Parts: sequence; structure tokens; C-alpha cells
Amino acid sequence: MLSTIRVSLPQQSYEIAIAPQALDELGAKMQPLNLGKKVLLVSNPTVFEHYGERAIATLAAAGFEVVSCILPDGEQYKSLQTIQTIYDTALENRIERSSTMVALGGGVIGDMTGFAAATWLRGINFVQVPTSLLAMVDASIGGKTGVNHPQGKNLIGAFYQPRLVLIDPLVLETLPPREFRAGMAEVIKYGVIWDADLFAQLERSPQLDRLQDLPAGLLQEILVRSCQSKADVVAKDEKEAGLRAILNYGHTIGHAIESLTGYETLIHGEAVAIGMVAASRIALEMGMWLPECHARQLALIEKTGLPVGLPPGLEIEAIIDTLKLDKKVKAGRVRFILPTDLGTVTISDRVSPDIIRKVLL
Repeated sequence: MLSTIRVSLPQQSYEIAIAPQALDELGAKMQPLNLGKKVLLVSNPTVFEHYGERAIATLAAAGFEVVSCILPDGEQYKSLQTIQTIYDTALENRIERSSTMVALGGGVIGDMTGFAAATWLRGINFVQVPTSLLAMVDASIGGKTGVNHPQGKNLIGAFYQPRLVLIDPLVLETLPPREFRAGMAEVIKYGVIWDADLFAQLERSPQLDRLQDLPAGLLQEILVRSCQSKADVVAKDEKEAGLRAILNYGHTIGHAIESLTGYETLIHGEAVAIGMVAASRIALEMGMWLPECHARQLALIEKTGLPVGLPPGLEIEAIIDTLKLDKKVKAGRVRFILPTDLGTVTISDRVSPDIIRKVLL
């Protein structure tokens, strides 16, 4: 069953296509988009071993000339140094302004490939083929690309929209369970910030921590509703002038935790889960939402098997200092995304360090 979602933007709208076996249609989907002949396929060793040959075969069958660039796996490699590897491969294989970079992988591969595409020859075509749940519902959509700086996550980057996002749910069968749970953090996020019906659907599911335990049809519903939520928000605010900041719910403290632990203790979705619990407690402390809503979010995160407290050894003062480097800081004040009801959040710069200390203790 094919589901198609349109990301409507003033300059370059594009399609999110979601269907089982969609990977084998990659070449056919790209063909009518006027993407040039040469394709640089960027992936990591694990994903490429599972799906690289299929991706290359479908592209070749559609008449594309394909070269590949395999990058090391992990958030710690999301750096300018790794981007240099993409540039070197592009130069060696004469990737031109009419050519296309295809990201085959999770959020790290998508972010880096997008940034390389945005900056190679001042911008070439870019296609997202996400292979993790987190990338499918979040990272592959909306055009945020970039790399980390040693002192902060995603401080170097560009808004650069893909020409196509192609999602094949069947590739999740090879996704490690921990990565699946991490992706569910972003799904829960959409339920809190935008789609209360999705939140309620997740609550009704007996289990959420393993792909194979999801009720029939729930995965497709999760993908479609999450992608639609992201597309709706991005269409209203492409470059985060206002509304789009709500997509960072849980990410403010989450990013600080990731940075302070060197991207090695927790993976992104786990840090976001902890950040959502912290944001919920801040909203509770400030009288912005009900204890019942806090309890429901906490129960849902726990049902998904995600962490809800800080990793041991992390100093709260270090978190507060790191927050000052967050991308969302405006006029020196950290902006938090805080829930006011299920499906609704607000942006606040009135969260004092004392409140942060209190909720993180």
C-alpha cells in the first residue's frame, strides 16, 4: 500500500513516498525528477551490506551511473572531517552540478549527505532513503542538514530540502531493537506537540518496544501520521522562524546530554526521551500543564523501553552551561518547548536555571 505525503514549500515542494518494497522503486521514482545521470550513493557499512546492492541495482536499471561512498557508523563521526570524505569521492568521480547525492541510512547519514549536497558546487540534487525509524519519521524530512561541533550538536549546517524522500518500512526488519525504540521517541514527540490522536493510538497498543510486537497496521499509521505532522509544520515554517521550533521538543536538554556524553553513552532518541520527561517536569513546575498529562507521557515513554532519567555521572551545572550553546538561544536566553496539553506546546524563554536544577535532581 503506497501512501504519499506532499511537503508543500514556496520554492521546492517534494514527495514523501511510503510503501513496502519501495526501495526497489528508487530508480523509477527518481527518473522523472530531472536529477542528472550521475548518482553518489552515501551509506555506512552496516546499511550498505543489507541494502546497498538493491539500491544500486534499481538506480542502474533506471539508467543512472552510480558510485558509492561508505562512511563510518555513529554520531561521533558526524563531523566536517567525515564530510571531507564525501567531497573527495565527489571530486574523484566528477560529480557535477546536475548530479544527485542519495542518502541510504539513518539520521547521521542523511544529515551529512544533505550538508554535502548543499555545499558541493554550491548545491546539487539530494534524495533521502531513510533506513531507521528515527530517520523515517523525522530526520529525513524538512531539509535540516549538518554536522556536530565538538562543543555542540548540529551547530554547523544548512536548510536544504531533498527532491524526494522514499520510505520502505520493510527495511526496519534489520534495525536493531535499541534503534527502533529510539525512533519511537520522535513518534511520541509528534503525539505531544501536534497529534493527540496519534498519542492515544500509541497508548492503546499493548507493547511499543519491539517492531514485531506492534499491532497490525500500526507501523504504517505511525509512519504516515508522523511524516504528515512534520510536513505540516515544515510547510508553515520552513526555516524555523517560529512554529518549526516546536519540533525540538525534548531536544534542548537532549542535545546537551548527547554533547556532554560524547555521543557514546546514549543514542539520539534516548536523549530526546530524557529531554521530553525533563520538559514535561518543567511545564508541571511552571503550572503549564496537568499532572495527569505528565503521567501519561511518562507511562508511554516507559512502555517504549526508553530511559527517563539522566545517565550516571552527569553534572547538572554542566548541562546548564551547555544549554547556552543551543541553536535555539535567542538574545542570550534558552528557549524551551513546553507542553500545555496533549497535541499542544508553547515556546518559552522564561525557564530559570533554578527550575532546571529542580527538575533534573
